[in-house]
Order: sequence, then structure tokens, then C-alpha cells
Amino acid sequence: MPAAIPYHETPGGAVVVDLLADKWTIPALRCLSKGTKRTGELKRELSGVSQKMLTQTLRNLVEHGLVSKRIYPVVPPRVEYRLTELGVSMNGPLSEMCRWTERNGDALKRAYAEYRAGNKKVRG
Repeated sequence: MPAAIPYHETPGGAVVVDLLADKWTIPALRCLSKGTKRTGELKRELSGVSQKMLTQTLRNLVEHGLVSKRIYPVVPPRVEYRLTELGVSMNGPLSEMCRWTERNGDALKRAYAEYRAGNKKVRG
């Protein structure tokens, strides 16, 4: 049986890892899974995101085909974002990952704290 190809070497694998490593990508996708949103709505729902980071995140998601952007020709400009079919398909695995995190987040924190505490004893 041939060896498995490392995930980051599969077609698109590095792109997915880079996208998901961004702090605001998953929250933005999860927020848009509830429907079309204007920029102000997204900013309110993603508490803590700066306008600059929101703009960069949305631009990146649009460039990668996960989100579509619609600009209405009105004054002041009205812009809406929604998930594309590709973005919707990504939400299934993201939802499961979020559920896993809810179930196991505390265990991860405990394991990390225990490791750090044990490592300090060995060194010092």
C-alpha cells in the first residue's frame, strides 16, 4: 500500500491550513452560515475584530471562493456577504470541529497546563 501523502502536500491542503489558521476565518464562516450579513452586522457579531482584520478576512474568503460579496449601487454603499456553495460545504466539517472543541477544549487546556507544569519541574 502506498504511503499517505502529507496533508499539506495534497492539492489545496496548504491553502486550507492557511485559511483556517487565521484567527477570524472560522468565526466569520460560522457567522455567515446563519445567512447573508452586511459588514456592520458581521463586525457586531464578531466581537473583538477590528475593521481592518474583518476587511482582510472577508477579502481572503471572497478571493478563495468561500464567500460572495454583493455591492449595491446606492449611497451610502451597501455591501452584503454570503457563503458560496463551497463555503456552505466547508461549514459541515467546521461545525463538527466546533462541537469537538466544545466537548474537549477543557481537556486540551488541562493537558497543556499539566505538560507545562511537568516540564518546569524537569528543567528546574
